[in-house]
This record gives sequence, C-alpha cells and structure tokens, in this order.
Amino acid sequence: MNAMQTQIDRERVTGPGPCPVITTPRLVLRPHRLSDADAIAQSLADFQVSRMLARVPAPYDRQDASEWLSIVTTDLFEGWAFAITAGDDVHIGCVSFERRGSEWELGYWLNRFYWARGYMSEAVHAATARFLMRMPGTDIHSGIFADNVASLRVQEKTGFRITGCSDVFSVARGAMVAHIETRLEPGDFRPAAPRH
Repeated sequence: MNAMQTQIDRERVTGPGPCPVITTPRLVLRPHRLSDADAIAQSLADFQVSRMLARVPAPYDRQDASEWLSIVTTDLFEGWAFAITAGDDVHIGCVSFERRGSEWELGYWLNRFYWARGYMSEAVHAATARFLMRMPGTDIHSGIFADNVASLRVQEKTGFRITGCSDVFSVARGAMVAHIETRLEPGDFRPAAPRH
C-alpha cells in the first residue's frame, strides 16, 4: 500500500466506525440484527411511541422494520443504531447517531412498557459517551416534539441545550408539530449520575 492510498483511505473515514456493544448496569446496547424486525414492529405499531417520532409511519408493520434494518445492518449506514436490550437480548428500543447533511443527529425511542424506569436516560448517556470517545469535538444535534417533556429531560440530563423551535412534519400524526431543537456541544456532555 502506498502513501497516496493511505491518505485516500483516511479521508473516507468520516464516521465513528463499527457499532460497538455497550453494557450498562441494567442494559446491553448492541448492533441491530435482521431478526429484530418483529420486536421493532411491535414497539412502533404502538401509536403512543410512533407519534413522538418524525419519520415513522402509522400504522407501522414488520415490512417497515425490515426495510429500516436492511439499511442499518449494512456498511452503507455510516452512523450507529443500537438495539436497546434489558439483558435478555430482547429488543426494547433504539438509540442512533445518524449523519444528516454535515451534522450528526441523535435519535431514540423505547417500547412504551419500559417507560418511566430510567432506561432511556441510561441508554442515551452510555451511547453518547461512547460516540464522543470515537468522535471527539463533534456537535450532536437532536430535538423533541414539544409535547414530549420526558424526552427533553433525557436530553437535558445528558447536556443538550435548547437551540430553537420550529414546526416539523410528523408522518405518524400526519401533521406539522411544534418541535424543540437541541444540541450537545463539545464539553457540555454530563456523565450519568450513579444509580443507587
């Protein structure tokens, strides 16, 4: 391999690399598998979950899940898409980092039967910490629909700050929805508080 080829290879590496496995006190975050399609379809078929996401249709079915998995389980996906599992390897949610234009965007969701247990905060903290280890100095953008206060708390605990408001089309709701835009700037990340 010559020096020119090495330089070209370095220029192509723009993402965080392969999606790792992360273990937290209560969760395992792992790369998605095609076999996760049924669990994803079951979670996102719940309108209480899908209504909080901009690009997820309602109703949501196994074919939708399979099509999404066919992208995030290949090398074509430049970011990370973690399956959240509660230790038994059953898929209960997702945390992802996806390049949108020149920016990195955090997205996440959790099966409604696992809400209000602190799982989402635990998963977002762990995934963000690992992402920033691989991509130091990177701004991470995100946002929430204005009626999703619990999701805003997850982001604020991680260090995200509100940067603006806009209206964003929700595919599931079929309408424009008030959206709070957030950003985590380098140095603002807050490590997770220890669980007692």
